[in-house]
Amino acid sequence: MKKVFLFLLFLSSIYSVKAYDQRDLLQHNSDIAALKSSLILNQKWVTYPKYTDRNGWDELTSDVKADIIKKGEAALIYEWKVVKATDYLEFDKSGSRTIMEIPFNANNSALADLVLAELAEGRGRFMNQIVNGVWHTCEMTSWALSAHIGREQKEKTALPSFKENIIDLTSGDMGAFLSWTWFFLKDEMDKIQPLVAERLRKNLQDRILDPYMNRSNFWWQAFSASPKTMVNNWNPWCNSDVLTSFLLLENDPDKLATAVQRTMVSVDKFINYYHSDGACEEGPSYWGHAPGKLYDYLQLLNYATGGKVSIFDQQIIRNMGEYIVRSYVGNGWVVNFADASARGGGEPGMIFRFGKAVGSQEMQQFASYLLQRDKNPDYFNEGRDLFRTIENLKFHGELTRTPPAVSKAPFSWYPETEFCYMRNQNGFFVAAKGGYNAESHNHNDMGSFSLYLNETPMIIDAGVGTYTRQTFSDERYSIWTMQSNYHNLPMINGVPESFGAQFRSGNVTFSQKNSTFSLDLAGAYPPEAAVEKWQRSYQLDPKGGMMFQDEFKLKKIIKPNQLNFLIWAKPDLSVPGRIRLVKEGQGIEIEYEVTQFLPTLEEVDLTDKRLSDVWGKQVYRLSLNSKKMQLSGKYKISIARYKL
Repeated sequence: MKKVFLFLLFLSSIYSVKAYDQRDLLQHNSDIAALKSSLILNQKWVTYPKYTDRNGWDELTSDVKADIIKKGEAALIYEWKVVKATDYLEFDKSGSRTIMEIPFNANNSALADLVLAELAEGRGRFMNQIVNGVWHTCEMTSWALSAHIGREQKEKTALPSFKENIIDLTSGDMGAFLSWTWFFLKDEMDKIQPLVAERLRKNLQDRILDPYMNRSNFWWQAFSASPKTMVNNWNPWCNSDVLTSFLLLENDPDKLATAVQRTMVSVDKFINYYHSDGACEEGPSYWGHAPGKLYDYLQLLNYATGGKVSIFDQQIIRNMGEYIVRSYVGNGWVVNFADASARGGGEPGMIFRFGKAVGSQEMQQFASYLLQRDKNPDYFNEGRDLFRTIENLKFHGELTRTPPAVSKAPFSWYPETEFCYMRNQNGFFVAAKGGYNAESHNHNDMGSFSLYLNETPMIIDAGVGTYTRQTFSDERYSIWTMQSNYHNLPMINGVPESFGAQFRSGNVTFSQKNSTFSLDLAGAYPPEAAVEKWQRSYQLDPKGGMMFQDEFKLKKIIKPNQLNFLIWAKPDLSVPGRIRLVKEGQGIEIEYEVTQFLPTLEEVDLTDKRLSDVWGKQVYRLSLNSKKMQLSGKYKISIARYKL
């Protein structure tokens, strides 16, 4: 176990990016003295209706009030589940985290439904069950997940220690949610028994406020981060939750200012780490937890200071927001790299508010498009994220009045993150990446690409399966989805890409005029690949198909090279030199030189539900195996539409 946890820490906080900008935007915006004079005390910054303001809640919940109450009524008979010691220990034993998470999440969802229903109705009908849920939650040793506990506590086990309190993503979430619960419903809980609210307040002090102020070594705080330290979505996510708890619970002006300023120092580390081009290296499905949570943090800070502490005018913040629009392919498909899923698109309410804050009409219209596309009347309900839920309700009317639109930009180029998206008039959308093989939620995918035709994936990135201990251990790259040979990349001399910050792109260029993205893949391979140069170019014809070319030079010849493609459709290999892929009424033809390659096919069964929910029962790995073993040469692959 020690080896696993050391690797977890290593993976999460060591690897570097190509550039680091000591922006410190929040600290430059407001020092501690200015912050003290700006913070609005005693929760007077909260503009939502008080619990007793029935007209206010009726107006806020409007036509969804009945649905909110109906979900709360279903939870009136909910039986609170015990998360057993062995449920936690299952992570140590088998690597399963869901054994613990299923009952824990069910409890949290029920409590969230009850609290929102009580706020909407205001008759006290849900209070006994809310008190049961709050008391039950306070009885738990920790609100952190089994997958995260052992990394932070002294006892390196997934069983929570009663000797210390850990702030992770979920304990932070619960801290924020329960802080809102205490803020809105303290007096109502007191009517049943004052000990309940008193105990809850003490739990929040002991589990959230005090650990945050007394510890500086939660890895996500990044207080000791250097330019070589990776800072990912955990930072804004946890900090936005912690900020919520302080703003709702702490009324001593000096303590509050000190705590808020501490969160600003921490969040600045995330913004410093982020590339100014705004691309989310963790992918679109993590965008809501990275820039999205940064938005939540900044909006809370904006509210709590009456707009005096705000960096929404900074271009990097707008770039972070607009990335979610540009990464959308269409029909629910998004550009996915690393652990991101190919399905998604974001949360319309939060995207809309983010767009308003940074002045992006593109984001606001995209949010309206998502709302109309999904037609989900429950979109506003973010479960235990009560802040997002209430904000969604607050801005619902404005969102529904916004004209929907989706960006169809011919290209999006992120020069620092090295993401390149190109779209043509013939229905082709190509997404390719450079970067390095130690990004957050990394796959060894430097140089890979995906291809869509008329919003249908043809050459794909599978994404990631269900998270287990193995996913974040030294066994990570034994999982096929993480390996470069199951991405659209070459095996050079029989060797795949390697994991590590040193394995990165070279000679990266993008030509808007020629619609060409080019980079040297050689740096992503270990010495045993014996590769001196592997320049790959992706070129999109404005009105036709696409072509990519590999120009290589090897130091020695060991094994035949192999070009791999992960594909959704079972290919037709019957015509030499032409491979046909047909899926969902769309078809492409991959043309290769028959004197150079012999194609082979592997069917990859998808037994993991997280993958099969996206792709079905199987995907395929198509390999073009080189017939010639040569020290240098060129490979040229053309892809055109295939008329059905």
